[in-house]
This record gives sequence, C-alpha cells and structure tokens, in this order.
Amino acid sequence: MSSVAQEVLGVTARPTYRWVQLVIGIVCMAMIANLQYGWTLFVNPIDAKYHWGRAAIQVAFSVFVLLETWLVPVEGYLVDRFGPRLVVLVGGILCGIAWAMNAYADSLMFLYVAAAVGGLGAGAVYGTCVGNALKWFPDRRGLAAGLTAAGFGAGSALTIVPIAAMIKSSGYESTFLYFGVGQGVIVVVLSLILAAPKKGEVPESKKVLQTRRQFRPMEVLKQPTFWVMYVMFVLVGAGGLMATAQLAPIAKDFKIAEIPVSLVGITLPALTFALAIDRILNGITRPFFGWVSDNIGRELTMLIAFALEAIGIMALSMFGRDPVTFVLLTGLVFFAWGEIYSLFPSTSADAFGTEYATTNAGMLYTAKGTASLLVPFGNVLASATGSWTSVFVVASAMNAVAALMAWFVLKPIRHKFMEKVT
Repeated sequence: MSSVAQEVLGVTARPTYRWVQLVIGIVCMAMIANLQYGWTLFVNPIDAKYHWGRAAIQVAFSVFVLLETWLVPVEGYLVDRFGPRLVVLVGGILCGIAWAMNAYADSLMFLYVAAAVGGLGAGAVYGTCVGNALKWFPDRRGLAAGLTAAGFGAGSALTIVPIAAMIKSSGYESTFLYFGVGQGVIVVVLSLILAAPKKGEVPESKKVLQTRRQFRPMEVLKQPTFWVMYVMFVLVGAGGLMATAQLAPIAKDFKIAEIPVSLVGITLPALTFALAIDRILNGITRPFFGWVSDNIGRELTMLIAFALEAIGIMALSMFGRDPVTFVLLTGLVFFAWGEIYSLFPSTSADAFGTEYATTNAGMLYTAKGTASLLVPFGNVLASATGSWTSVFVVASAMNAVAALMAWFVLKPIRHKFMEKVT
C-alpha cells in the first residue's frame, strides 16, 4: 500500500482501503466517459460547420475506440509491472489534451489525431481501473468490475444536459475545451492516490470457481476459451457501439430528436432524455449483471442479457419513431448491452488468474476496438438501404448469436478448461 495514499486519506484498515480504491477507480472512469458517450452530441454540430459528412466524422470515433482498446494490453503490462498510479496520471493528461485539440480541429486529419490521443489516454485509465478492481476484489469480482465499469457507462449521465446546453449556448468548441480540461485535471489528482494490492492482502473467493494458476498473457492467447469470449465480445459490442455512436443521427432521421418527452415529472427533448436515461441504465446494468453472475454463473447471465439486447434492438427498429417509445427502448438497449464490460473481465480473471489480470483483461477488451470497425459501416448500410432497419436487424442478429454461444459454446469449453487447471 502507498504510504502517501494512506497519509492523504487517513486510511490504514485494508478492508476499508480496498473500497476507497474502488471509489477512486469509479470516479476516474466517470471523468473519461464523455470521450465516448458524449461524442454523439458533437457529430452534427461539427458537420454543420465543416460539412465533412457524418460518415467521415464518425471515423474519428472509430479511431478513438481502436486506440482506447487495442493498446490496453500494453498499458496493462505497465500497470502489472509498475503499478497503476503513473499510467492513470498520464492517461488523464492525454484525455484533457485530446478534447482541447478537438476544440481547434479544422481538418479531418486534426480530428483523427485528437481522437487517437484521447483513445490512448482513455484506454490507460479504463484498463488500469478495471484491472485494479479485479485484483482488489477476487471475492466479489463481478460486482467490483461492474461498479468500476459503471463509472464509464453512467459517468456521462450527470453532464449530458450541461454539455448539450453549452453546445447550444457557447458552441461545441468551447464545450470541448472546458469539459476536457476539467475532466483531465480530476483524473490526474485522483491518480496520485491509486495503489495495487500486495500478496495476501485480499480475501479469496469461496463462491465462484477460479483458477489458482496465474496465466501469462502469451499463455492466454493459446487458450480456445479466450477466443470464444473474444468473438462474443465483438458481436455484442458492435451492436452497442452502433447505438452509442449513431443515436443522435438516428433520432434526427426519425424526426424526433427535438420533440419534448415527459417522464417521471421531467420534460426534455427526446434525444437529450434518451442520452441521460441511457447513461444511467448503461451504468446500473454493469454492477447489476456482475452481481447476478457472481450468484448464478457467468454464462447463464450472458445468455439472458444478450438475448434481451437482441429483443430490445429489434423493438427499437419497429417502434422507435414514437418519441416516448424511443426513449424507453434505447434505455432497454443500453441496459442489456453495458454488462459486457463487467462479465467479460470477471470471467477472464476467473479463468486466467489475477497476477496478470490487467493485461489479460486488456487483451480481451481489444474486442471493443474490433467491434468499433463496424460503426462507420452502420452509416454506409443505412445510406445504401435508405433506412436504419437493416442496421438494427444486423445488430440484433449479432446479439442473438452471442447469447447462444454463451450457453452452448463458452460454458462447456470454459468448464472443461477450468477442470484441467484448478
């Protein structure tokens, strides 16, 4: 444990301190959430100013997600080797720089470079915080990973309304600049308190079957269990990322983006309302399904959640042109999608151990980057067919396949693997 961190917080009791570490990780995740989930609010204003086309602008989103995910194994290696503090500190600085760059981007190439910087920084923060949670909570791995990932899923909920309001009042450039710098500073400060657990400082799990062998990253890549999870992650991630990145354009094409919607005593434009509710539900689902998986098993939880996602996406295609229904169904889609960011990391640590958990979970997390390659394809497919229906059908089918794979492929393969190594 870091003596500096102890002195700053006045914490000496290990059982309490690991919860402090979890809270720090959650807040850091919340501070980088807008780099992904707030992006959709900027697409149309950027296009209105420069007329680059939404498909070209969305390439920046893919660049961000690719760098955010595919370099996480490298960042995870640095964390496993040197600890979490320095990696998160650098990540916070890069995230602030990225949004400041977006504020001044006057060419697509500049926009893409900013996205790359932001992806590198966000990946450093994301991978470190999730890996740290996996290490501190082997006894509640699904819940801890879910709570940490919830910071990323729901973190933008508190700022969606002020970001949307500031874009209208001050322009998207000022919004990028001030929110970027503010979020980056908070991550940098909190990074100084992060610490990793030492051997013997955390309890063992007595409920979930976990390996006692610590698999190195190169060993993990040789296991069929890893690649089955990777394919499933890509399938489910692609549908969710399409919804995340394309939600504003879809609402605009449905001609409901600015129509007021009143629910639970609150009235907001349909798109703003949907984004706020989606972030909350996308955050709640991560610890919820993580906790469920701790109790009924990872594969059964995946089957239920992925099937629900497939149903939600098809329902959104069929009934989403009504503003109220659009808000409710997008909430369902996000609720059934966000749990992949708790289920897959916890399953990875169960199977491959905690010593290299940050790196191994990071390798699996690159599936999100692979899935992001399909995001611009959503615009292309919608343009070619003249509607979003084909995009919804493809995304729904991907989730249905992943749901079946969870029960009929992953479960038997992983259980056979666990019998050999435990």
